[in-house]
Amino acid sequence: MPALTPDTIRTATETLSLLTDYLRESPDPEEALALVEPLLDEYTGLPVQLADTLRALARAVQDHPDTPRTLEVSLLIAELRTAAWEQGDQHTLHYVLDGLRGLYGSTVASGPGCGRCR
Repeated sequence: MPALTPDTIRTATETLSLLTDYLRESPDPEEALALVEPLLDEYTGLPVQLADTLRALARAVQDHPDTPRTLEVSLLIAELRTAAWEQGDQHTLHYVLDGLRGLYGSTVASGPGCGRCR
């Protein structure tokens, strides 16, 4: 696995921005669904990944020996965990994709796993 850097993460967010711009151009719905589907996958999609990332960040901050043990820090960690729960709740968006696929008769695969796993 290549080393993660702020630039590699920025590249991912720029890709999402490009997708948003593309979707604003009103592409064919089936093509749009195919592009968005990996983001909303029930197991590996963005809501689940972001929730896991926020929980991991909270744990990293909390467990680091240099982190001050103050009420303020405890509240910040609690906010990260709350945000993680809220993001994780969005995993049900994959049901929206199922409904849209039915509406457009899409043949886009909907099995679990990221694009690399399929």
